[in-house]
Amino acid sequence: MVSVRLLVLFLLSVSLLGSQPTQSSQQVSSPAHPAGEQSPLDPSSLSFPWSRLRLPRYIIPLHYHLFLHPNLTSLSFTGSVQIQIDVQNNTNWVVLHSKGLQISKATILDQNLAHLSDQVLPVLHNPSHEQIGIFSPRVLSSGQKYFLYIEFEAELAEGFYGFYKSTYQTSQGETRTLASTHFEPTSARMAFPCFDEPNFKANFSVRIRRSQEYISLSNMPVVKTVEVNGGLLEDQFAESVKMSTYLVAFVICDFKSVTGTTSSGVQVSIYAAPEKWQQTHYALEVAVKMLDFYEDYFNIRYPLPKQDLIAIPDFQSGAMENWGLTTYRETSLLFDPLTSSVSDKLWVTMVIGHELAHQWFGNLVTMEWWNDIWLNEGFARYMEYISVEATYPDLKVEEYLLHTCFAAVGLDSLNSSRPISSPAENPTQIKEMFDTVSYDKGACVLHMLRHFLTDEVFQSGIVRYLRKYSYKNAHNQDLWDSLANTCSEEDFISGKHCYNSGQAAKNAYLFAGEHLDLTAMMNTWTLQKGIPLVTVTRKGPRLLLRQDRFLRTVMPSDPLWSSLQKGFLWQIPLTYKTDVSGTIHRHLMTSPTDSIHIGEEASWVKVNTDMTGFYVVHYEESGWDVMTKLLRENYTALSYKDRTQLIHNAFQLVTAGHLPLNKALDLIGYLKRETHTVPLLEGLGYLEAFYHIIEKRDELDLTQNLGMYILQFFRAVIDQQTWSDSGSVSERRLRSEVLSLACHLDYPPCLERARQRFKDWLQSNGTLNPPTDVAETVFSVGAQDDHGWASLLNTYKTSLSAAQKHKILFALTSSRDSNKLQRLLDLGLEGKVIRSQDLSSLILMVARNSRGCNLAWNFVKKNWDTLVQKFQLGSFCIRNIIIGTTGQFSSQEELNEMQLFFESIKEQASQLRATQVALENVQKNVRWVQRNLETLRSWLKEQMQ
Repeated sequence: MVSVRLLVLFLLSVSLLGSQPTQSSQQVSSPAHPAGEQSPLDPSSLSFPWSRLRLPRYIIPLHYHLFLHPNLTSLSFTGSVQIQIDVQNNTNWVVLHSKGLQISKATILDQNLAHLSDQVLPVLHNPSHEQIGIFSPRVLSSGQKYFLYIEFEAELAEGFYGFYKSTYQTSQGETRTLASTHFEPTSARMAFPCFDEPNFKANFSVRIRRSQEYISLSNMPVVKTVEVNGGLLEDQFAESVKMSTYLVAFVICDFKSVTGTTSSGVQVSIYAAPEKWQQTHYALEVAVKMLDFYEDYFNIRYPLPKQDLIAIPDFQSGAMENWGLTTYRETSLLFDPLTSSVSDKLWVTMVIGHELAHQWFGNLVTMEWWNDIWLNEGFARYMEYISVEATYPDLKVEEYLLHTCFAAVGLDSLNSSRPISSPAENPTQIKEMFDTVSYDKGACVLHMLRHFLTDEVFQSGIVRYLRKYSYKNAHNQDLWDSLANTCSEEDFISGKHCYNSGQAAKNAYLFAGEHLDLTAMMNTWTLQKGIPLVTVTRKGPRLLLRQDRFLRTVMPSDPLWSSLQKGFLWQIPLTYKTDVSGTIHRHLMTSPTDSIHIGEEASWVKVNTDMTGFYVVHYEESGWDVMTKLLRENYTALSYKDRTQLIHNAFQLVTAGHLPLNKALDLIGYLKRETHTVPLLEGLGYLEAFYHIIEKRDELDLTQNLGMYILQFFRAVIDQQTWSDSGSVSERRLRSEVLSLACHLDYPPCLERARQRFKDWLQSNGTLNPPTDVAETVFSVGAQDDHGWASLLNTYKTSLSAAQKHKILFALTSSRDSNKLQRLLDLGLEGKVIRSQDLSSLILMVARNSRGCNLAWNFVKKNWDTLVQKFQLGSFCIRNIIIGTTGQFSSQEELNEMQLFFESIKEQASQLRATQVALENVQKNVRWVQRNLETLRSWLKEQMQ
């Protein structure tokens, strides 16, 4: 964001606050009163004293006393905040954050709460930096503490950030209002003036005034409720632990709760709208179990007396980890046994696992600045897998980790990717950090590190990290130091740095016969963007290795190739298996080329065992033929993860121009015999992706042939599915995916069963729910005629199950009638029947439909300003809309049209990495079609003969 330079030019009458510690600020240079105070000042004679986006470091907040009185009738709030500050440099100015708040009064008091000035203090605003400056005629002295007191008011925000309003409807049709907060990353300043940066940690004492029909919640428990004027009640909350502003939260609502207690005595409550109270019980069970697990795993007690989890009807993201009061979308917290599928159950479990992991990673230890947000999000994403595997092994969560890493590969193999740790200064850039790189790549790099160091070393290292930096902020480097430190815990806590290479043997750092420099290794993964491609060639007893940067948009034959490869080098912890030994072999690759002795007798070698490493493997020369033969003859010689990774890598290499498409298609030929869900769905997923791309291109013959091939090839799997909710989690997941595709491809037996189920559901007046695993498919088939579509829309309006509403919305968007699809988009924009929070996913659902692809894109172009207003530039909703609506474009015309549109919104587009990602994605699709369409056509002809 361009800084407003005029605000930096000071009038001669004013000296600057001490922007450098060495500079002693003076008072205004006009004659001083004997008491050391200036004559009354006209604010227009002052210039804003600070030009940077980040706040000055010489005033540190220690404690906020925050009072708020929201009025849910007028949809506004008034408040006051008294902030105890520690001044570390003489200054006349206090600069802090405020956005959209009307400030009616500002005063500064000394330690004895005596006013420093009997004047109203001037408050200057710098809206472009979301900052205010408060001028004190008397110098605030270095080494002293003061109290800054501010009174303010504002409307409750529209949208999903700051202190905002939300509503829900009762089954009687009455609209009820609540007020809730979402501050991460930079929106606490919309609720109260504050030092809104993660390393200004402080304690918070909160008071909330409310009507008697509501309750109020905040990070800490209520210690006292008093009656005040007009029959209102005021809740006084216990003082919080030291924390960042983005974790402060409060909700005023009329919700009901269910409560339990962990084994260490933490009170856990789940809150939801009264009529959804029955759907809170599963979340309570999960939250209690998870808190117990984390206390044990991190070996640190949860530091608050309670943990509330609340389902907010209007919520942009999946959930938010506010300390002691985690907020969720209804789909992320509520579970209805009648309408929620096993996938819904897994989702709720993982989201709770994610947010509760943050109570330690993020809340207890916070990244120093948003450039390292991955220290919060990558860890929480990875801990989802560790925690759910430990507490709910039947959910088979490890089957999903590969997909998290595949998503990261997808983004990281585009040139528009970024390093895990990247600069971010303004709010838009900061919001963009909450992306696939921070979450998914962060998690996969941690997964690689854990396997490399061993579980025990990894766990003890992160316990050291959490203990040393509790209630503080940390950098990347602090994590590497904690993981590589072999001191006793006591030494480490006392601040001694006792690590030396002589002690390395005590730990798992003696790797491949050499002492490991963990920082040097991990910097190659966090400080450079991209993902390595390891090319493997067999030469007799040796395996020759080469590493390059893996790019899907630039071929090795392109002139750009060498410049895009320049300077990229990773330290890659390689693992491999052969047919002659059951051991997993390890090797650290630190140079562009390398070789390993594997012996003459090995007939095959599989590199990157179970895909624990974040890199793509290419088997050069006859290498892929060897793998194809192995899968055909003895696929169980490899684990299901290895089989899945081979399928994934092969098709990625096709896109990148390293492998012909027919080789990858031949590789998945063995899937007819595959018994595991994950590789089966991986192979099917690629065929389905190709189907959707060519379906949108009006390639009728090719679309028909590919559809027939998929049905023929997977017929046995499709036919053995039951239309029920029986079986293991894996079997149920397979059923959902396979039947959905079969019906989309108009497979008559599938359509017949789905129509019958839909008819039964209609006749029962919605009382007989279809089996949850196939409900989406049943509804999608039912939505194809007018009566079915209208019935589903009516049910959508009245359903109390967020999970069911999501399935119905998906079904409604599968209609082949473009007028109906347009109507849905209009309803989403209006925000009444379809809530604004669901608009971005609605747009993507319409875009996935071949009849809705252009509709969705035109809708985005036409309503761009409204969408940015609703979701904020840089938010993941805007990113998903840009990348998702264009994701299946594959023609030069579509690419040109995108470029024209991004040019027309240049000022906004230039701030977004998402526009570059979207363009690169489509360039990749255009090239894929140019290179592979004919191969696919002739390959299918051969198969169909």
